[in-house]
This record gives sequence, C-alpha cells and structure tokens, in this order.
Amino acid sequence: MELIRITNLHKTYHLGEVDVPVLKGVSLTIRRGEMVALMGASGSGKTTLMNILGCLDRPSSGEYWLDGEEMSRLTPNQRALVRTAKLGFVFQNFNLLPRTTALNNVLMPLDYSPQRPSLGKSQTQAGRLLGRVGLSTRLDHHPSQMSGGQQQRVAIARALVNEPALLLADEPTGNLDSHTSVEILRMFQQLNDSGITVMLVTHAPEVAEYADRVIHIVDGVIDGDTLTERGKARALAAQAAEQQATSSAAFDAGASAAHTATLATEVAPLEAAGAGLSALMPATLRTALGALRRNKMRSALTSLGIIIGIAAVIAIIEIGEGSRAAIKKSVASMGANTIIVQSGVAATGGVSFGAGSVLSLSPEDAEEIRNQCPSVVAVSPIVQVRTQVIYGNRNWVPMNIYGTTTDYLKVREWEELSEGDPFTDRDVANANRVCLIGETLARELFQGESPVGKDIRVRNVALRVIGVLSSKGANMMGMDQDDIVLAPWSTIKFRVAGKSAGNVNQSADSASAGSTSDQVNSLNNLYPPATALYTSRSASQMANTPQPIRVTSVDQIIVKAASAEVIPDAMNEMTGLLRQRHRLRPEEPSDFTLRDMAEITRFMSGTSATMSGMLLIVALISLVVGGVGIMNIMLVSVTERTREIGLRMAVGARSYHVLRQFLIEAVMLCLFGGILGVLLGRAATQVVHYFQQWPMQMSIPAIAAAFAVSVSIGIVFGFYPAWKASRLDPIEALRYE
Repeated sequence: MELIRITNLHKTYHLGEVDVPVLKGVSLTIRRGEMVALMGASGSGKTTLMNILGCLDRPSSGEYWLDGEEMSRLTPNQRALVRTAKLGFVFQNFNLLPRTTALNNVLMPLDYSPQRPSLGKSQTQAGRLLGRVGLSTRLDHHPSQMSGGQQQRVAIARALVNEPALLLADEPTGNLDSHTSVEILRMFQQLNDSGITVMLVTHAPEVAEYADRVIHIVDGVIDGDTLTERGKARALAAQAAEQQATSSAAFDAGASAAHTATLATEVAPLEAAGAGLSALMPATLRTALGALRRNKMRSALTSLGIIIGIAAVIAIIEIGEGSRAAIKKSVASMGANTIIVQSGVAATGGVSFGAGSVLSLSPEDAEEIRNQCPSVVAVSPIVQVRTQVIYGNRNWVPMNIYGTTTDYLKVREWEELSEGDPFTDRDVANANRVCLIGETLARELFQGESPVGKDIRVRNVALRVIGVLSSKGANMMGMDQDDIVLAPWSTIKFRVAGKSAGNVNQSADSASAGSTSDQVNSLNNLYPPATALYTSRSASQMANTPQPIRVTSVDQIIVKAASAEVIPDAMNEMTGLLRQRHRLRPEEPSDFTLRDMAEITRFMSGTSATMSGMLLIVALISLVVGGVGIMNIMLVSVTERTREIGLRMAVGARSYHVLRQFLIEAVMLCLFGGILGVLLGRAATQVVHYFQQWPMQMSIPAIAAAFAVSVSIGIVFGFYPAWKASRLDPIEALRYE
C-alpha cells in the first residue's frame, strides 16, 4: 500500500532575476513500511525533495500525495498540522535547543499536537522513548553535556514522540564517527522493522546499503531506483510485509484519518477559534517562561523601563491622591458644606477699603437665614478681635478670637470637646463672661494644667474657661486652627471690643492709646476746653456695666448647608433674603459677599490634579520608552532565535503558536516589570512620606490600572516582533546562520 506518490514534481528557486531549477519532473512512489535511501551528490536536489516530502516546502508544480491526501495546495498551517500528525524529522546537525534538557527537547513536538496529552503523560512518553534509544540516564542533560551520537539519539526520540507514519532523516550520520554511525543506522532499521516508513537522505553508498531501496537523483531528476541486499531479502517475504503494511495502515488511519479527512473543513475553524486556547496556553506559557529564564539578565534589563515607568505612575498617583485627601480633610476641618457671608466693600474716590469695610451684617440677619432658608441647617454670626490673652504672668496673642453662638461648633463640626462643656444660648443672651479655648492656647498659657474653671483676661475682661476644643491641626493654608478663643458674640461685642474690630490688634491699640509719648502739642488749641459737668466713668466701671450698642453689626456669618449638592440653592436663598432685608434695589450691587468653601476645595484639588497630570504624562512617556525597549529586545530575540523558530515550525508549530509564544514573552516581561514597578512605587511613596512628610494614600485602582497598562504595553509593543516571528518560513529559518 503506497504512502507517498509524487507525479512530475518541479521546484524552481527565483534568485533575483535568475531562475534556478532544482527539481525537474520527479516522479516516484514509496510504499508504507519501506526503508528508502535518497542518494545523490551535493546540489542534486535530494534535500529539496526531502523538504517537500516533509511538508516544509511546496513544489512549483506537480502533485504530492501523502497517505491519500494532496499536500501541495495546503496552507502553511495545514502543512504544519500534517507534520505534527504524520511526520518526524532527524536533521543532520541535530537541531536541538541548546539550553534545554533532553527531556524537554523530546517534549517539544507534543506542545503543538492537536491531541496533546497531559504534561505527566507527555513526560512519561518522552522518558520511555529516551530509554528506548539508550538515554534513560540523560534525561536532564543539556546538548552541550552529550556526545554527537547521544544528541542524534535525542533527535530520533523527538522525531518519534508523535508516533509518525514517515520518518525523514537528512544525512543522519554526517557529523558522527563510524562506530556511532553504525549504531544510528541499525536503530533506523529497528524502527523500520516496527512498521515506520523511513527515508534516509545521504550521499554515502555505505549508508544507503542499510536501506531496502536506493533512489538515485542527479541534477534534479531520478537516475535510478534499485533494491539493496536487505531489500532483496525482504522482498522474498513481500506478501507478509504487505499484510503487515496493511495492518499498520489501519492503525495509522485510526490515529490520523479524522485529522486528514477533515483537514480542508476543520483547519480554518480551528485556527479561528485559537486551536483550543485552554489546552495550548499552558504549554506555550511554559515555553515562554523557559525562554525568559534562560536570559535572566537581559529580561531584567529589558523590564527596567517598565519598572521605572510603573513606579513613577504609582508614586505620582498615590501622592496626588494623598494631596487631594489632605485637602478634603483640611476643608472638612474648617467645616463641611460651609458658606461664609461677609460684609461688603466701601470705596471713596476710587479707593477701595477692602472686604468688611461696610458693616452691613447683623445678628438678626443670621436669625432670618436660619428661619427662612430651608437649605441651611446651622448659622452662626461672628465678631472678631485680635488682642492679647493673659493668664497669670503668661500672655499669648491667639490667631483668632471669635465671638459667636452655640451653632458655630455645629458649623465647624467641632461639637466634641477635649474637656469641659460649650457655652449656651443663655450665655449669649446675657453676654456672660465665659469662653472656650483651643489646644494651642491651652498649651501656651496653662502648660499642662487643666484650664477649665480658670479665668483668662482679654483686654482686662476676665473670661472663665468652661471648655477646651478638640484638636483640628492646621488648615489648607497652614494656619493653626487650635490657636483660637470662642466666646458669646455679645460678650466680645459689648464687653471686649465695643465695636467690630476686624483684624486690628486690639492690644497694640490699647498700648498706644495709653501712652503719651507720641502726643505733640501743636499749640492749635489756644483756649482750654470747658470743664465737664459730670465725672466720666472709669475703665473698670465701663467694663463692669457695659452700655450695649443698640445698632449692632457682626463681621461675618458662617453657614452650614444641608449637603454639598444644595450649596447653590442655599446661596441663592441667602442672596435673595439679605438683599430684601438690606432694602437693595435690583440695580444696586449687594453689600455682602458669599464665599463657598467648596470653591477653595475645587481650586486646590484642581491645582493638585494639574500638577499630578503633568507628572503623570512624564511617567507615561517613560512607559512608552520602556515599551520601545521591549519591542527592540523582542526583535533582537526573534533574530537570535530564528533557527529555533524554524525548528518549532518543522515539528508542528503553527503560525499562531509562534505568535502567541513571543507575545506571551513580551507580556510576561511587562507584567514582571509591572509587579516590580508597583513595589518600587509603593516603596518610593513611603520614603517620600517618611522624609518629606508629604501626604500619600494607597490607590488600589491605580495598582490595578498599572497592571493593565503593563500588559497592554506588552501586547502593543510585542505584537510586531511576534507577528514577524510567526511569518518566518521554516526552511529559511532552519538555514539561518
């Protein structure tokens, strides 16, 4: 029963403008179970004919039938399926992967088999074949640790691992000594006796004598076809051999008929579906990891650009997130959803006196805002002074001395005190001399003592400390929020200030008022003033019995909206109410201003985001540079491993196997760089936080995005080298030096 039939086969190579005919109408038939020697001088075309028989090359014209299927019209991937199912190759120069063990060299064809067994079964089968060729103790040895004969035995075991119907050997003894050559040739005879069809390509007559039949080829044509002594002896038992060949054909048909019969109809859907991705991916991944492991230093240096880029991205994002979180925390410490109402601006002769120069706000405005604005949940008027605070022989000028109401603590979310209790509405109504102080003032004046129940003097007005505010720290402008005194606004207004003093340092004014060193007699007052009819009250009498100012004003009103979403509604409600209360005509400008603290948050967050974005662009540029480095190294790797690619294709790898392998290598490099980059970025943020005290916040989405970006870079920049590798011609790749 014939296994191979060639009819009028031609092969012409086109070298530029010159056509070089190599095969010139070759026709031959090889029966199943034969051992044939294809013999000819160098340049006669025997190797080209073997490559066509092995589906590594295709003829220019003519027909090639293998096991009943015409091969010359198949696509490259279809021919690869035939190679992995029916053919085995033994090359003259062995073509073993240099830094791969004998066992893994033998396993290579199974990685591309459509019916690939599990890894355990594959290793068992490969070990059995290596034992069959006498290398059971050399499974973990690399080719450099073995002799030429042992390497050829590994190549034979690799050719047999897929149980091929046809074994092709190209000059199998060309690199061996005479003793080893005899052993290898006898091994081929044993394989042939077991039912495998063997074709030897040689130029040596002594090698051809080990075959049953010698086909002579000269200048691209068949010059002779003779039987050897071994062939004549086997011809006497031709009938028995024919029966054995028929039985072997039935066995081979059971193993590969389904593949052969459906080659034209199933290959295209198989390729479109990825040829069983779940089955192929573990082997491909193992191959890719092995290739990277063999070049550890180069892989690490290649990933360096990705490592630096991902680390920069992680550090920038985490520091940026920390900055935004710190801004939000700082704004929250100043009071969430806060709106500040300030007095208007006075101007005379084109000269503006600044915010608050028109005292247009009153406590009644605050009451009406609380009662008539549904979007508001808390309102507190504020009277501000700045002067010395004295306790015993110690004094301090706080950052802020506020006269306010009990709602101030609610607006500022300061309702929890470190110790003591807040003042009440009754204290506000009676202008009681009580106050709350911040942690900074308590530390500076009392130095570890409890201030509750003790009196401090503010402009010679004694205020009883009834509570200490909890610590808030610095705000976004760096101002200490704990350096503060809170008292009823009526107490500050009527007892301490007597008027709205804004940001004037009252202690400085008092000192200058009590000094006569800067008073000058200008002699303008020539007549003495009239003598007062009644004795004026002393300072102590004025402090003890203050005369309330009936027309009162406050410096500002601080308002808390129900939520951030209703802040615009609250501002509209307050604007309409205050314009109505201040009797302003439509064309008149407002004598007050509203400031939304969210605007400050948005501005600061926007500034932080802008800086982070600029730095992120720089980091992304470094990622692109790292991706270019990945592409460059992968292109170098494709060039260096051209023979390996050709070998993998020769033993059955399809184009998408090669594409997937190199693409996985690029992705693994980037993924490895991404992991190290995330760790390095996290370490960098911790170092910056430790030494510079910059805020930082871990970002899980940023880490996930970093992995996604690194994988994407591997796919984008690794695709072209992988595609280039998959487009290599196996013959040209095997000839590459």
